[in-house]
Amino acid sequence: MAKQPYTKPKRTKRGFAQTGQFLTSEIRKAGEARGFAETRVLTHWAEIVGDEVAGKTRPVKVSFGRGAFGATLTVLTTGAEAPMLQMQEPQLRARINAVYGYAAIQKIRFTQTAPTGFAEGQADFNHAPKPKRRRPAPQHVEAAEALSCGVTDPGLKAALDRLGAHVMEKADRSS
Repeated sequence: MAKQPYTKPKRTKRGFAQTGQFLTSEIRKAGEARGFAETRVLTHWAEIVGDEVAGKTRPVKVSFGRGAFGATLTVLTTGAEAPMLQMQEPQLRARINAVYGYAAIQKIRFTQTAPTGFAEGQADFNHAPKPKRRRPAPQHVEAAEALSCGVTDPGLKAALDRLGAHVMEKADRSS
């Protein structure tokens, strides 16, 4: 059987594509192999359980029992935090199930590890902080307000002012 010749994939859009578009299927496959059919629990863990709990924990696996409705979420934490998190289990389960939209997680199992972690010698549960937004320069704010002076809706005017100021700021930084 002859090999098929290489054909360049046809692009449907012009310009740049977001990196996330190329990685979505690979992330989904890796997540589903660990039981995460809904990857939002992995990617938005800090938003779901809160920054304080996310700093102490990491979701590891979702396992489904035979014939039982609901799954068990395995969460990695340090030994000292596990009893405190066990007391918060009903609240955490409710938050996680709110993401799924139904009672997908029936039980949360907390797996304890040493404070220094496994083979690498460290268990870093801290998530990257959200970047702080920089304020645009006052001259850009004034110029943006001058451009949107004809807009009567106050909410739309405020949004246009912010957008215009940030666009002008970015244009100045790139030039």
